[in-house]
Amino acid sequence: MSELVGTRPLFPLPFLEPFRALGEFAMRPAGDRFLRFAPDGDNHPVLTLPGFLASDGSTALIRQYLRRKNYRAYPWLLGQNRGPHSSGENGVLLDQRIDQIFRETGEKVSLVGWSLGGVMARNAARRTPEKIRQVITLGSPFEANKNSSSIAPLFKLVSGKDPNDDAFKHILDYNRPPPPESVPSTAIFTKSDGVVHWKTCIERPAQNTDNIEVYGSHCGLGFNSAVNFLLAERLAQPISEWLPFDRKAHAWRGIAYPSAGHSYGL
Repeated sequence: MSELVGTRPLFPLPFLEPFRALGEFAMRPAGDRFLRFAPDGDNHPVLTLPGFLASDGSTALIRQYLRRKNYRAYPWLLGQNRGPHSSGENGVLLDQRIDQIFRETGEKVSLVGWSLGGVMARNAARRTPEKIRQVITLGSPFEANKNSSSIAPLFKLVSGKDPNDDAFKHILDYNRPPPPESVPSTAIFTKSDGVVHWKTCIERPAQNTDNIEVYGSHCGLGFNSAVNFLLAERLAQPISEWLPFDRKAHAWRGIAYPSAGHSYGL
């Protein structure tokens, strides 16, 4: 796998990210009509995790939408995501936040992580699977290597971790395995991602994993209407009856979602 995902996003995608994301944000009102097809939820708790250099403000629209869909949506409350240390040593701060919500609600918590937040969500699900209902990642590079991101220099500057350092390899290796079989994990990705190579965001085939492609930018995934529909559809599944996304169930799904499943030759 690592040999296949070593290239960065193709030029000029990284430079177009801000403009594409702004365009997607402007299209939100029109896309909201699409969301009338999305199912309502069962009021279970959902924790949102922001991406690199982002904080809870970046996931506010996701939480607002999930609350409309009858979920108890929670921010992570760990400030700006500045890399591995933001969730505490070995993820202890994130685990404490999950435990707090688990104890408060008495229910397993679903995790929705954007970019680096999704990597952290999968790792948390491996540490405490008994508290996690399912994981949904948005453009999260859990299969990354040192060459697969267009922002590697910025990551090094902010986090103090050098992706090109051999000492960082154990972190990348740790990120790759999916959660245990008891925790379904859905990876939502876009092939026009300008921040990370899309192949780094793909789950390996397993009974509890799925991949769904959407149209859009990396920075726009958090307010993409097609993504919002998937959040509602995935989260609405009964806890013991999880199934991969069926893009052939309705004709419009085949148009909105270019591909789904594990048919990527990885």
